Amino acid sequence: MRVEFVLRCTECNHENYRYAKNKKTHPDRMEVKKFCKNCGKQTMHKEKK
Repeated sequence: MRVEFVLRCTECNHENYRYAKNKKTHPDRMEVKKFCKNCGKQTMHKEKK
């Protein structure tokens, strides 16, 4: 049961990355530190609902 989702920057709310994960093994919302093109620096990105 794979689910596709979007990662959103926590500082500027720009949607940057698209991912897929297995909902059974990772039920929690994903948080990753990634590079944001809009901010120009590394920021925390959270899974969008």
